Amino acid sequence: MSTEPDDLHRPLGLSTGRGRPFGPGLRQLACALLVGTGVAALSFAARDGDHAGEPYAVADIAPAAPESVASIAKATQEDASSPPQRLAATGPEVESDSGVTVIRPGGASAPDAMVIRVPDTVGPIKLAAAPDPRLVERGEYGPLPRVGQDGSRPAKIYARPAPPPAKGRPRIAIVIGGLGLNDQTTVTAMTKLPGEISLAFAPYGANLKAQAAKAREIGHEILLQMPMEPFDYPQNNPGPQTLTTDAGAAQNLDRLHWAMARAAGFIGIENFLGARFTADEAAITPILRDVGQRGLIFLDDGSSARSIAPAIGASLNIGVRRADIVIDAAPSAAMIDAALGRLEAMARDKGLATASASALPITLERLSAWATALGDRGIDLVPISATVNLKAKG
Repeated sequence: MSTEPDDLHRPLGLSTGRGRPFGPGLRQLACALLVGTGVAALSFAARDGDHAGEPYAVADIAPAAPESVASIAKATQEDASSPPQRLAATGPEVESDSGVTVIRPGGASAPDAMVIRVPDTVGPIKLAAAPDPRLVERGEYGPLPRVGQDGSRPAKIYARPAPPPAKGRPRIAIVIGGLGLNDQTTVTAMTKLPGEISLAFAPYGANLKAQAAKAREIGHEILLQMPMEPFDYPQNNPGPQTLTTDAGAAQNLDRLHWAMARAAGFIGIENFLGARFTADEAAITPILRDVGQRGLIFLDDGSSARSIAPAIGASLNIGVRRADIVIDAAPSAAMIDAALGRLEAMARDKGLATASASALPITLERLSAWATALGDRGIDLVPISATVNLKAKG
């Protein structure tokens, strides 16, 4: 048997030189095998190499057909016909969603628009300490108020701070007089009435300094209630230091200064009685001039229709305010409530209304109950100093 390798066992492309060379057909077959192997390798490297033998699928992704103009117009019309989405809620809806039940006078419901007012002052209101050394001069009976060298005025420094008037909200100011004579009544007025209500003290109380200081500590601004001559004097005698029409300016000023020295921290003077005195120009003018020159205000309690104090005060360019109503001119619960109703109506009509009253038990009771919901009725209670031009000069 021949030991020479045949064509199938001989290395490709090699020849021993002793056998037959590749024929044309065998060479063509070899070339075709080489080309096919190369194409397969390139195809694997280009497409299939990243799958590493894992099964995979191939799908054609065709772009979506463009939406027709008619379908777009139809969708736009449907959106326009749908009700718009609400971006705000009404007052009743806000209250309902909050889970808080709000009870209003007369069963009224929540308004469509609600305004939340945030107080300018946080916590209890503190009045300036009294006496302020800048505002004191030595008098025959003790320290007297005066305008400071820097222009500071007791009516402004000792006043209860009050926010500026709120647009569209009427204001009411009330002064309660006759305090300092009865300890229980004085304590009731100081503690039961809102701090915005101003308190007027008679000059005769034994504990006047302590009571005045306590009232200011609680937050009430205070006035000195000066006794003045009524028409039926001396049958109706307000007290030993009463200002009278026949006493003369010097004696009346001496009596006024005695009363002024009884306590510190007053923002001004209020008359007690005085229908005859406040109707007499020669008598009232020196008193008002002295009050203005000391940086104080004057409150006419409104009890006498004949009083010319506001007119004289205006001519002297000093701060004077006349009360519009005497709340307890008829001291019964029904009449006091009716007077408070008129006061509210006046405030809504004019924007501001002022009132005076005495510290009678029935007055303090009705006034305390009335003031509780005054803010809910849309009216602000303010101290009397907030209603007077404190820039006026004597």
